[in-house]
Amino acid sequence: MLKPGEPGPEPPPVLDLDGVSRVYPGPPAVAALRAATLRVTRGDYLAIVGPSGSGKSTLLNLLGLLDRPTSGTYRLDGVDVSGLAERERTALRGGRIGFVFQSFHLLPHRTAVENVMLAQVYNGRPRRHRRAAALAALGRVEVGHRAYALPTTMSGGERQRVAIARALVNEPAILLCDEPTGNLDSATSLRLLGLFDELHAAGLTIVVITHDATVAERARRVVRIVDGRMDELPAGAVR
Repeated sequence: MLKPGEPGPEPPPVLDLDGVSRVYPGPPAVAALRAATLRVTRGDYLAIVGPSGSGKSTLLNLLGLLDRPTSGTYRLDGVDVSGLAERERTALRGGRIGFVFQSFHLLPHRTAVENVMLAQVYNGRPRRHRRAAALAALGRVEVGHRAYALPTTMSGGERQRVAIARALVNEPAILLCDEPTGNLDSATSLRLLGLFDELHAAGLTIVVITHDATVAERARRVVRIVDGRMDELPAGAVR
């Protein structure tokens, strides 16, 4: 039992990879990720960089519970996901991970608020509360005024903000971003990176997978992946 004023135990890392490998069967077999060890704590801001074919997509799929490692242990928010059934993985993914993709993945014939509401279907939130939560998430990323617009009438920056609102609406443990500025011009990209800075300052844990040094430089930590092997870079060594 803790004494008054005594700090409690440290919370587990949000992401904890221990010797994780992913080998795709052949012939020949391809080792896409090799004995990766990575820990991301609450409130961290991590960029993962590397050339095409380096293993970034494989790592993204593993972190997002879209694939399973061949060996090693992966804990998400303290939960060992290795032996979970697919239904359990789906529920954990929907409740604890917010995804932001390069191509937005918004339904074109649904309004912004409807796209965000759809993200709540599998997290158990009652239907009557979904619209209010979606509107709040859109407001948080400053596109509340476009709540009832269709994605086809929005700019690229607005669509990406709607996608971020969709990722945030379930209050995830981590925001996992895959080339989030890839379809945006430089000015819009800078505004989006400013939004990530604000979200991080508010305590959100962010992992960005990118090939863009400008994006990586905004992160607090940078990991480079080459030929399936990961190494953390010293500050200022992105370029």
